[in-house]
Amino acid sequence: MRYFDDLNIGDSIETGSHTFTEDAIIAFARQFDPQPFHTDPAAAKNYIFGGIIASGWHTASVTMRLIVDSAIDVRASLGSPGFDDLTWKQPVRPGDTIRVRWTCTEKTPSKSRPDIGSAKFLIEVFNQHDALIMTMTSIGLSLRKPR
Repeated sequence: MRYFDDLNIGDSIETGSHTFTEDAIIAFARQFDPQPFHTDPAAAKNYIFGGIIASGWHTASVTMRLIVDSAIDVRASLGSPGFDDLTWKQPVRPGDTIRVRWTCTEKTPSKSRPDIGSAKFLIEVFNQHDALIMTMTSIGLSLRKPR
């Protein structure tokens, strides 16, 4: 189990990858972000992106899954109170493959709950060309090692 105490500022974890398909982009968008440039390939050609793109929320959701699968120890994780500075830098298109670099930038033991701590993470998402496509700063709460 990886506890709060096992995190070191500067530690980075690279996740596995995920490839977006047009069908998955459309299915996600129909349910959660039904804008034509996410749901209609023909109409999407008339928008500034020149074709269908994934919803940023789809990209963020896949990012979270990659982080859970590669970086978060679900036995010690206590969730997150939020994130800051979410930026979508480039669109994700059908066929794009993303991966995530998750870097601990800060950690603070709880003053009121000695059994937990919080840590900040810089989350950087790259496509198959190593272009930075999304960033955010996330806060994670986790258990401390038992005394």
